[in-house]
Order: sequence, then structure tokens, then C-alpha cells
Amino acid sequence: MKGAHYAIYEDKVVLVTGGAGAIGTNLCSELSEAGAKMVIILDDLSSGYTWNIPQKKNIMFVQGCVTDDISLKRVFFEKPEYIFHLAAFFANQNSVDYPEKDIHVNGLGTVKLLEYALLSKVERFIFASSGCSIYGSAAPLPLTEEFMSMNLSTPYQITKMLGELYCNFFRNHYGLNVTKARFFNSYGPGEVPGQYRNVIPNFIYWAMRGQPLPITGTGEETRDFTYVGDLVDGLMRAGYYESAIGQEFNLASGRETSIISLATMVNEAVGNKAGINFVQRRKWDTKARLLASIERAKALIEYEPEVEFKDGLMNAIQWFRDNWRQIEDSASFGPGVSSAVRDK
Repeated sequence: MKGAHYAIYEDKVVLVTGGAGAIGTNLCSELSEAGAKMVIILDDLSSGYTWNIPQKKNIMFVQGCVTDDISLKRVFFEKPEYIFHLAAFFANQNSVDYPEKDIHVNGLGTVKLLEYALLSKVERFIFASSGCSIYGSAAPLPLTEEFMSMNLSTPYQITKMLGELYCNFFRNHYGLNVTKARFFNSYGPGEVPGQYRNVIPNFIYWAMRGQPLPITGTGEETRDFTYVGDLVDGLMRAGYYESAIGQEFNLASGRETSIISLATMVNEAVGNKAGINFVQRRKWDTKARLLASIERAKALIEYEPEVEFKDGLMNAIQWFRDNWRQIEDSASFGPGVSSAVRDK
């Protein structure tokens, strides 16, 4: 529900790194409609697309990377008051294939952005962390913020935890107003399918092309799929509530959905008769179930996810239908077998 946590961004300058991505474009659209003076997107388009950026008069796009000082000086020249740091080398499988790139973007990029934020005296720095990453495979369910693992499976998971630790350092040492939001399995309009993408856009894409949906594992594995609109609302709240400063909390749906039931829903929704195909499990995918506790987010920022999974899924499918030409042109599935799944 829109309220004071949207109105606070009126006449503010807001920087969104990774703003051309799936979550970023939805966030920028809401910030624009909330009356922000300027929403600055900094994105290198490694996993985002200009055609997906909202065309609003108060949105400015700067193509550049969070590791590049020229790009950072350009966006901080506009004196942002709020920063949503969504940019990352996305995601698990990509980081396994390219670990040096992962630490460069997710490690150094985050430190640089924190340094610029400190020098610019921003009002709030909201870091997009990953609850699917930092808890590890041994954490008890539902996943609560107190449990963190040192036994992680991918460089992406490691650098998401690293980002949180650097946020803690800048909070504890310099007093920077940081907030850490841990995302779970985002889905919805805006995410283009591809080799390193999430399961839902890939399933929709393959189903619309009449292909069988590949399931790694048994299909009984579960995930806590969270609609992008609910994530955006949580982010808007994270920049508003004083109780969120210095805190970390899960942004999730608080519900489990099995992969096989997801595949069945997608095939039924688009009329795909090709069915399901079971394939080799990815080596790093060690979590049989994911379910997050959202009690801390409820207490700190009055977070309450509103979108039912089936409704959100249908919204994502409609977005695919509305943007099919651009999606077909942008979807990228590389040849060969990734090092993430290859036997050693």
C-alpha cells in the first residue's frame, strides 16, 4: 500500500545502480511516479536493456559501471540523497564461471559506491543483498536473519555477504545510514530470460516457444518466489523507516512453491504441450528448500507482501506477450556446458 514511504521521495534525487535490470526498472518507475526530482540509473547493461527502462521525464540513464570512477563522478555530480545499490554481477552460475569478474563488481564496486555515498553525505544507502545466498544450505527453515553461513557454494553468495559486511563497516565506523534488504527469488514483469537468469523467465520463454521445461533435480525442490512489486514496496519502505537503519531483513513472500508445480502452472498458462524434462543438477545448487521468515521486515518496516503467486505469474506472462519481439532479440543462451554443472 502506498503511503508516507512513497511520499518521502518527492522532490528527492535518487540513484539506482543496476536500474536497467528487472527489479531496478520497476523501482525506478515507482520512484518516478512518487514525484522524485530525478531518478538516476547507473547501469552497464550487462544484464539490463535500454528498451526496458521507463521513459519518464524525471529518469536519467547513465551507462557505466560501479567500478568506474568516471561513471561514479558523473552520477554523484547530481548530488543523490538516496541510493539503492542493486547493481551486481548476476548471479550464481555466472559467478562460478567468472569469479574474478564477480569480486571486481560485487566487491570493489560496492566499496567504491559506499565511499562516494559517505563523501556525498547521502541520507540513506539501501543495499540489495540476497537471502538465497548468504544463509548457506544448512540453515534451518524458515530462514531468519540471525543465521549466516561460512560454507557458501558460489562466489556470488560470498560477495553478497561481503557487501553486507562492508555496509556494516561504513555504518559502524563512519555512521553511514545503511540498510540491507535480503531478496528472495524475485519474479515478475521486467526480467529477460537467458543462460544466467532465474527459473521463472526461462520457463515462460521456453514454454512460449513450445519447448519442454528442464528441471534440475527432482522437481520437489522449493523456492520462496517473491513478486517484484512486493520487493519494490519493501525497498521504498527501507529508505523511509528510521528503524531500518543499520538493519538487515528478508524481503520474501514467506511461502514455498515447488519447481514442478511452477513448471506445471507455466505450461498450463501458455498452453505448452511439451511438458517437463529432468536434467542434471547444477553442482552449486545445494538447497532442497527455501523459505524465509519475514517477521523482522514486518516489525521494522511494516512489510506485507500482497501479490499471490499465481497472479504475479500471470502478470509476468502478460509482460512476455506484450514485449515478445524485444525479449526474443535479447534472450541469450550460450553454447556448451557451464563450469557450474560440468563434472570435474
